[in-house]
Amino acid sequence: MRTMLAAGALALAMTAAAAPAEAREIVAFRDASVPAGTIVVRTHERRLYFVTGNGTAIRYPVGVGKASKQWTGQTRIDGKYIKPAWSPPKEVKRDKPSLPDVIPGGSPHNPMGAAALTLAGGEYAIHGTNMPNSIGGFVSYGCIRMFNQDVVDLYSRVSVGTTVVVVR
Repeated sequence: MRTMLAAGALALAMTAAAAPAEAREIVAFRDASVPAGTIVVRTHERRLYFVTGNGTAIRYPVGVGKASKQWTGQTRIDGKYIKPAWSPPKEVKRDKPSLPDVIPGGSPHNPMGAAALTLAGGEYAIHGTNMPNSIGGFVSYGCIRMFNQDVVDLYSRVSVGTTVVVVR
């Protein structure tokens, strides 16, 4: 019996260790000026909020732009893609010239991960990642990175045209 209990405790500990340290959760969101269905990214918190209404939001941990790559403002989702191919923007290619011109969707080397929500007016997206340890950091060229399971969840909740507000 002790062996079975120890094995069960070990399996539970291994499962907890494999799970993200912080997962999405429903939280209070009391900014009445933000309508339900809006995405709010708070870069200083490294959190994305999907406002559900009635004073609540779903909060996701994210990776955000490095200090020199951060931006703020309002935009909208202009595209939704599952396992998108990725072409490095000029700035990324300049800094990392060895990158190929295109990385196919689904490749373990593709930084877009499981899904991408492209943002109007630029080369930015809210997307999954092939580097889950980067979530929670100031790590990107301006994109918002999410755990793959979280971007798939958000993808299912939003549509093209959804408003995205990025604040510090």
